Amino acid sequence: MKIAVHQGSYAELPSAVATSGADLVIAAEMITTGYHIGARSHELAEPADGPTAARMSALARETGAALAYGYPESDGDHVHNSVQLIGPDGRRLANYRKTHLFGDIDRDWFAPGAEAVVQAELGGLRVGLLICYDVEFPELVRAHALAGTELLVVPTALMSPYELVADTLVPARAYESQLFVAYANRCDTEQELTYCGRSCVVAPTGEVLARAGAGPELISADVTREALAASRLENTHLADRRPDLYRGLSA
Repeated sequence: MKIAVHQGSYAELPSAVATSGADLVIAAEMITTGYHIGARSHELAEPADGPTAARMSALARETGAALAYGYPESDGDHVHNSVQLIGPDGRRLANYRKTHLFGDIDRDWFAPGAEAVVQAELGGLRVGLLICYDVEFPELVRAHALAGTELLVVPTALMSPYELVADTLVPARAYESQLFVAYANRCDTEQELTYCGRSCVVAPTGEVLARAGAGPELISADVTREALAASRLENTHLADRRPDLYRGLSA
């Protein structure tokens, strides 16, 4: 499966999808509205099957590419920081709500999700979803690996000076939990925040297959089950675990 990461604006997304030649295009956290927008998150929030989802479904059908994108999701009295996965036929495959909220910027406006592992089958791979800060928790990424996730999709809004997360931590997560990670960051500014870009696609070997710079960019890489199997044969982290020793450590 060829995947592409769109590091750019919502307005640029349709063109990026149409020209990517990818089976799956991944966009950033809250790309549909902006991330650091305070109360506007609630004003602009939509249900998972709302008008924005309908537009994304139409785009997927028109281009034949699956889409993963971040948006503010309304659900009754709650608003969640969510990511939705749309199949190439326009069908909604999965919706994940950010479980680890980052500081006041998240906690003031969003309710945390309650489901750690959300997955869908796409292009012969099991795709899992996380959002930004979530990937910084090794327990959560490992939970995905143990549940069978092969490609972990992570829309994000990483700001300077935290480039270390994109450059060092994300490849480490891919290597230690033996899965592909596609990390889709923003590259704009909002109020006092400057998003650092550096989106990437990382193999389970820890090799960075594609890396964006600090500005708008579309990157792509091929993700295969064969490469994953070969990496897991060489790196036996998952097989060598001793869960009996770890019970009680996660509490």
